[in-house]
Amino acid sequence: MSMTDPIADFLTRIRNACKAGHRKVDIPASTLKREVARILLEQGYVEDVYVVDDGKQGMLRIYLRYLRDGKPVIRGLARRSKPGLRRYNGAQTMDRVLNGLGIAIVSTSKGVMTDAECRRIGVGGEVLCHVW
Repeated sequence: MSMTDPIADFLTRIRNACKAGHRKVDIPASTLKREVARILLEQGYVEDVYVVDDGKQGMLRIYLRYLRDGKPVIRGLARRSKPGLRRYNGAQTMDRVLNGLGIAIVSTSKGVMTDAECRRIGVGGEVLCHVW
């Protein structure tokens, strides 16, 4: 199976698991996916993230977070930069997701970080996705 956009697959698996009400989701691991999952954990969108060794590339086991009424904390995930159309923003022109209620995950020369961190340290990069 050839996968042209592994980040889109990562986001789709999380989106589908949230809609189905699953407690956890397993996703094939990569360095970039680990960093995106770390940001989701730091920002409180997921409960926990583990790397499960399967003898190959490993699997990311992401435990999803839900509100008391059973609705998922992640209400939306949208891929911004795609393999066919890369989207880059400078620190000053960084997207604000829902006027600051969501986050943009950005791949920069200083690592993967949120849009707020990019503005704070003054670095731009490729906008991978928006989360709200």
